[in-house]
Amino acid sequence: MSDTRTEAGVPEARTGGRRDTASHNGAGRTQIADGVVAKIAGMAAREIGGVYAMGGGAARAVGAVRDAMTRGDTSVARGVAVEVGERQAAVDIDVVVEYGAAIQDLAAAVRRNVTSAVERMTGLEVTEINIKVDDIHLPDDDGDEDAASEPRVQ
Repeated sequence: MSDTRTEAGVPEARTGGRRDTASHNGAGRTQIADGVVAKIAGMAAREIGGVYAMGGGAARAVGAVRDAMTRGDTSVARGVAVEVGERQAAVDIDVVVEYGAAIQDLAAAVRRNVTSAVERMTGLEVTEINIKVDDIHLPDDDGDEDAASEPRVQ
């Protein structure tokens, strides 16, 4: 386990995907796991209008199978990867956007919302947020299930 010192000389360590920071008032330690930061970022990204889904095609397919096995419980961290340091975090987000959304504006809104949520809830400084648009959801993608079940020829 690494052991560094904060400005106040209090030990601060990073262990196994957790931010382990000694409190400045001497009351104890607070550990924030990488998965916690990923969930916060995932929830904040989903709050933005125009974000249809999170994760690349393979992640969504695996997630659909997992959701079926766990009665529809979705992983809010799907499509989110984080790197958490002692005082900073970097976030990578894969999204599927709704057709018609201005992608640059949507990405800027996602960055603002994720930065605000992560910094407010964890105290970590967000150094970067990389957004990868994996797909675009077209209105016809949902389709009419009745039409799809009927044979095309008779």
